Formats: sequence, structure tokens, C-alpha cells
Amino acid sequence: MNSVVERARAMIGVPFRLHGRSEAGLDCVGLAAVALGREAPCAYGLRSGDVARAEGWLRAASLRLVNVGRPGDLALVRPGPLQLHLMIGTGAGFVHAHAGLGRVVEMPGVSPWPVIGWWRAE
Repeated sequence: MNSVVERARAMIGVPFRLHGRSEAGLDCVGLAAVALGREAPCAYGLRSGDVARAEGWLRAASLRLVNVGRPGDLALVRPGPLQLHLMIGTGAGFVHAHAGLGRVVEMPGVSPWPVIGWWRAE
């Protein structure tokens, strides 16, 4: 099993918390940071819909854009016109911090939102 996926799955059930970085609470960026074992940016806002800015953060975290995702890669998705979100691909679905459900969840299948790009740890 991919270690990124294992670390992401270990966070399932953790409460959603904006800018959360621990098992006390996580948002999508915090979950990605925990799963990848990386530092997360301190100041960000995914609600701007600014793809170039989000891609800059991903590159700064030593991630690279790839054509096709594999287990452990991050999917940058667009749930709404001015919103971006990160999810961790598992090969059978995604683990992500779901604000509406208020916790980290795993969902099967394809992304319900358009995937802007797949990002892989170097």
C-alpha cells in the first residue's frame, strides 16, 4: 500500500477545521500536508479560485504536475466557480477533508468535481 494513502486513511474521521494541521482538525491543505509529510502554507485561501496561486503552493511543496494520477497523488479540483480543493487519490477513490460533512472522509469512484490537475511528490 502507498504510504501517502495509508497516512491519509489514518486521518479518516478527523474533524474538519479550516487551517487545521493535526488530528484535532484538518482542512484539505492540512490533510495533504500530513499525508505527504510536508509543511503546509500558513496563509492561503482556496476560495479565490486562483489556480495559478494554488499551483505555486504545490510547486513550492516540491510537487510536480503529472498527466495521470496514481495512488498517493493529489488531485486539485474545482467544486465551485470560485473554489479549489485538494484530494488524495487512493486508486479506488479519494480521501479528503469534507467541510460539508465536517470530517475527513474516503469516497469511492471518480471525482464529483472537475480535476484541474494531478500533483505528485518528488
